[in-house]
Amino acid sequence: MDNRIIATYGQDPWKMTKDVLEKAKLEKMITKGALVGIKPNLVVAKPAHTGATTSPIIISALIEYLNEHGHNNIVILESSWVGDSTKRAFKICGYEDISKKYNVPLFDVKQDTYTMKSFNGMNMEVSDKVLSLDFLINVPVLKGHCQTLVTGALKNMKGCISDREKRNFHTRGLHKPIAYLNKVIKQDFVLVDGICGDLDFEEGGNPVQMNRIFCGTDPVLMDSYIASNMGYKPYDINYIKIAEEIGVGSSDIDNAEVIVLDKDESIAKPSPSRKVQKLSQYVNAKDACSACYANLIQALARLDDEGLLHQFKNNTILIGQGYKAHEGSGIGIGKCTSGMCKTIGGCPPSTPAILDFLKKV
Repeated sequence: MDNRIIATYGQDPWKMTKDVLEKAKLEKMITKGALVGIKPNLVVAKPAHTGATTSPIIISALIEYLNEHGHNNIVILESSWVGDSTKRAFKICGYEDISKKYNVPLFDVKQDTYTMKSFNGMNMEVSDKVLSLDFLINVPVLKGHCQTLVTGALKNMKGCISDREKRNFHTRGLHKPIAYLNKVIKQDFVLVDGICGDLDFEEGGNPVQMNRIFCGTDPVLMDSYIASNMGYKPYDINYIKIAEEIGVGSSDIDNAEVIVLDKDESIAKPSPSRKVQKLSQYVNAKDACSACYANLIQALARLDDEGLLHQFKNNTILIGQGYKAHEGSGIGIGKCTSGMCKTIGGCPPSTPAILDFLKKV
């Protein structure tokens, strides 16, 4: 399913996870008795609702799915960023409870031994435990990053190297080593937690309720889709471009087969985040669906980054089911605002489409 992306929207991460895994037929990709590694993103010891870490609900649903299909040889592996404790992250993020409930061991990569691997002359210290896996499931968070703009499937592999190597990655500029690492470590399946991710910071703090989960087998394609969800083009993220050039995968989301199982009709909830509240000042939302509202907020964040947000007055951008059958002079987002003089359709319209539309208004 290299060019397929299976996505779903909603408010039930447990069901959503099971649904995309069943559609992907993940169980058939794994040989019986294989050692399966699950690699979440626990960069810091903060709960998932902060927008920083992988939801324990998604990991629990993934483990139950694997168990139901006869795959019981499972380990959860992670290494928090330099200076933070992986063990503390396991505890704070709810993974100790998962380990006890499902009898799945937690492995701290910081405590591992490492093997030096090389690609294109670049050496990297890689976890021996990761190298021993038969099948690797990567479960990144759809979120921003202060240096690389986004972090997803490719960058999440940094948790599979030593802390010394993480420091080296930063001295090398991050993008090339991240791409090269993905020639050394092969991730077999990517399950993206897009329930609640931060707008632009890997540590969380400005979370947006996005209510989406998607999966696939091509990490470059998955990261390209993550970038698109955040209002970027794939090549805006240099490590995506490099990874494609060296044959890790394809960034061609335009020709990908995107299968959407369910749409999200839940009403968007106000976020306590200061940045999200700042962006929402430009929006007049009436019963806006969470997915549509999240895409708009991501687009407004990109406009703010480019210094273009000031051209919109407070509450001039309209969104939500409350505008159905209404006509007016506002700027409408989504098919529910089709009666406005300037509007973009879609249910929901994508973040790049909203961004392009607002730039032309």
